[in-house]
Amino acid sequence: MSPAMWTILLSSLATGTIITMSSHHWLLAWIGLEINTLAILPIIAKQHHPRATEATTKYFLIQAATAATILFATTLNAWTTGQWTITQLQNQQATALFTLAIATKLGLVPVHFWFPEVMQGSTLTTALIISTWQKLAPLSIIYMTTANLNLNMLITLGLLSTILGGLLGLNQTQTRKIMAYSSITHMGWLIMAFTFNMNITTLTLIFYLVMTTSMFTTLLMSTAKSITDLGLAWPNSPTMLVMTMITLLSLAGLPPLSGFAPKWLILVEMTKTSLTTLSTIMALATLPSLFFYLRLAYLTIMTNPPTPMTTQHSWRSKPKFPKMTPQLIITTMMLLPIMPLTQNFIQ
Repeated sequence: MSPAMWTILLSSLATGTIITMSSHHWLLAWIGLEINTLAILPIIAKQHHPRATEATTKYFLIQAATAATILFATTLNAWTTGQWTITQLQNQQATALFTLAIATKLGLVPVHFWFPEVMQGSTLTTALIISTWQKLAPLSIIYMTTANLNLNMLITLGLLSTILGGLLGLNQTQTRKIMAYSSITHMGWLIMAFTFNMNITTLTLIFYLVMTTSMFTTLLMSTAKSITDLGLAWPNSPTMLVMTMITLLSLAGLPPLSGFAPKWLILVEMTKTSLTTLSTIMALATLPSLFFYLRLAYLTIMTNPPTPMTTQHSWRSKPKFPKMTPQLIITTMMLLPIMPLTQNFIQ
């Protein structure tokens, strides 16, 4: 693909998200979502591979259906209330339809079926875009409509995503599918945070973006598409593999790494609102996720490939480290001590 075409597609991708995030009218928000979808389709299909074509088709059908559902829900709301403003979502049927459509766009359980398949059919770079940048536009709409959404429905979606995202990721061997189920689990925590505290929600989103980008960056450098590839990457770059293990443990939410902070704050907020049983279930739901993260970490750092070659060979390609990788990994590791400062800054 030519540099001019890449520039057009990436600019359209950014423009669509910015239009949705800055709009107050439902029609403009819908247009932004459509621009976003149309810009990502050629990027997914760039490989000219049957799996990429399948992923592109699935992504297009799901996103087109959800965009049509959002337009129908907002038209129904405007028909009954006379308001096209995003913050005036008051019709109950329209609210339910809108919540279901946004949950599908985010890949929340039980409408998550398309997300792991699209991630598996994409390249690692495209999977990074789908699991980070493509989440911003739907989440910005939820930010603007949270006051009018059904909190019980949001809590149910968040709880199901947290539980099933961990359980469904247990038997996966492909890193992109594992990261897809990791994204579903983190989206569950994020949707749960929406119902309690918007500042904690923003903090959780920032941590999710940083940790996911850091993890995908390390996977890109090791070109690890399966857990077997991770086990074979040790002779190529031992230091990077150690950083990969730490990033995985941070994604799992283990203290004292950065990933522990958002889950800790969400559980504290849930406990303050007397939802002790729900917070206990959420905490226990992290155990399946912790298992497959630890499995990846074990294969990454605690096993050696058969007959490893520790000597330097002229034919062995050196990994290319993006300039932002050290900063991302440090942020993924060491933000917990400055949590109070970060929380006050966001407030």
